[in-house]
Amino acid sequence: MTQQVPSTEPELTGVRNFRDLGGLPTVDGRRVRRGVLFRSGHLAHATGEDTAFLASLGLHTIFDFRNAADRKLEGADVELPGVRNVNLPLSDPADGAEFWKMVRDGDLDQLRELLADDKAANRMIHSYRTMVTERTEEHSQVLHALAEDSVPVLMHCAAGKDRAGLSIAVTLLALGVERDAVVEDYLKSNATHRRYKVRRSGSAASAYSPEVMELLSPLFDARAEYLAAALETIEETWGDVDTYLERGLRVTAGTRERLRERMVD
Repeated sequence: MTQQVPSTEPELTGVRNFRDLGGLPTVDGRRVRRGVLFRSGHLAHATGEDTAFLASLGLHTIFDFRNAADRKLEGADVELPGVRNVNLPLSDPADGAEFWKMVRDGDLDQLRELLADDKAANRMIHSYRTMVTERTEEHSQVLHALAEDSVPVLMHCAAGKDRAGLSIAVTLLALGVERDAVVEDYLKSNATHRRYKVRRSGSAASAYSPEVMELLSPLFDARAEYLAAALETIEETWGDVDTYLERGLRVTAGTRERLRERMVD
């Protein structure tokens, strides 16, 4: 029987999906350094205790990948003394605002039309592919910042699953982390205690029905097929990850070496 190792993750009350990426293995036998790369959902609902814990991490930078609609809905992040906050939206400020309003209102007919018959999963796959091809400038900015001065760093979006999930994956690949380990970490966002709590209006009688929750499920899952679609897009567009980093994100061998010096043991 496998020994159960107690979780060392903090019990944050108002912040979902927090974890340290330290310890992940690289292809050359090293490991990501602990205490330099963190991920989570948004920080807008952090309690006083949550905030004290986050302040104790010694963060240099927080990258918030939410767009204007997200920030209007959830609020701004709590401010941490001495920490640089960078809002770097990975989707258009208006993208999805009406869609998410409909999701929260729970109009069953609209939800069926938009999400049934694999439409929800296909929407997610398209989104991941698009983030790879259309957000090279943003991912380049993140990696260059990390190579220069922006660690320790926390990356988050709303749920800490998709936009942050892909950005973390790109960062890990740049550090030389084994692909299986990248996927394994990505899938950790499915744990019940990590999942995003969607704010539903509850105005419709069907707002919390099993059918509604089943229709919404692909939007709130971290599915291997989503990340696989992003990685396939990298290979289809640039040939391999190294070329994607060099030509797509303008990350030179020297920049990757500085990243490893800062973030890998």
